[in-house]
Amino acid sequence: MCKIASAIAAVMLAAGPLWLPAPARAENGQIAAGVVGGLIGGALLGGALASRPAPPPVYYAPEPVYVEEPACRVVRERYWDGYGWVYRRLQVCN
Repeated sequence: MCKIASAIAAVMLAAGPLWLPAPARAENGQIAAGVVGGLIGGALLGGALASRPAPPPVYYAPEPVYVEEPACRVVRERYWDGYGWVYRRLQVCN
């Protein structure tokens, strides 16, 4: 097992420099052309995204609800029942 691990490590170390990217070089202003192209592309993309209409709001207020009050009400009435004063509830409608 140790021989296999050391063989894999040797292959990885030998192939490591082949996987590294090549260093970047600026020849004849090619980097400036890339920067300008990126700025123009970003401006076009930003303009396209900014011209979209705003989405509608998520919450809409509900319509007001009008409730009619009942025409009847409950009142307490005091009366004499022959033994003492008693209160009772009566429904009075207008």
